[in-house]
Amino acid sequence: MDIRALRYFVAVVDQQSFSRAAERLHVTQPTVSKMIQQLEQTLDLTLLERVGKRFTLTDAGNVVLQRGRALLAMHEEMAVELQDLQQLQRGDLRIGVTQQAHGSLAPLLAAYHKRYPQIELKLFEGGSHGIEEDLRSGVLEMGTLLDHAAKQAIWQEFDSFPLVRSPMCLLAPKDSAWHGRKRVKLRELADSAFIFYGEGFALNEVIADACLRAGFTPRISSRSGQWDFVASLVRLGVGITLLPKVFCDTLEQDRFTIARLEEPALDWNLMLAWRRGGHLSFAARAWLDLVRTKSA
Repeated sequence: MDIRALRYFVAVVDQQSFSRAAERLHVTQPTVSKMIQQLEQTLDLTLLERVGKRFTLTDAGNVVLQRGRALLAMHEEMAVELQDLQQLQRGDLRIGVTQQAHGSLAPLLAAYHKRYPQIELKLFEGGSHGIEEDLRSGVLEMGTLLDHAAKQAIWQEFDSFPLVRSPMCLLAPKDSAWHGRKRVKLRELADSAFIFYGEGFALNEVIADACLRAGFTPRISSRSGQWDFVASLVRLGVGITLLPKVFCDTLEQDRFTIARLEEPALDWNLMLAWRRGGHLSFAARAWLDLVRTKSA
């Protein structure tokens, strides 16, 4: 059913005149008459009983008038809502965020909220694996993923933009054997107990694979997805861990041993990812534009 024909029909009834309806709609009277005829032909029903220049509504006409008013109101509301979306006056932004990305994303999210205060920020926290699946299923529009050698195949299905690149560092207790060192080789850590990361975190695979290439399997003493908690466990002697320099720099330096990892040197590469070929909402496109601008 043509929404324009409904609008013409309601206008004719409201104005009780084809000519006045045409004047109100800024079209010719024959155009209005033709649209009403097309509406009746589409419905295969008579809507107006014409007697000379006057007309009355049939039973079908009364139904179409009532429902037509409702449909036209819904159409107008939809147009306003779509305009609001385009102008970013409403909507939401669904982003998957690894807990380790909080520090890097917080200033960007604050800038986005300041620019688009009507957009609701819906942040879904989890590990890279869970975020990856939610991006595939469409639950999330965008999410933070870790870029590493073992997962290069995922970039065939996701587009991405780099957020943070930071070298990995050893984080050990203050009185560790590496105290005072600026760099440490991974194989030197073979006999140590490692604190690994929460289940579903891609960094587990990165570190485990690097240890295997260095000739040993890491002995895991504990796991946590909270880096602050991991640092506390390290300080209390539960084990050592490997964390990005960007995080280690936030710690009290005199309470830990912090040394750059080498042989192999590893980087923490955090990417903002979205499904290749997938639809991005106006809110998501604005977010991507802001991230690119702020990172330039």
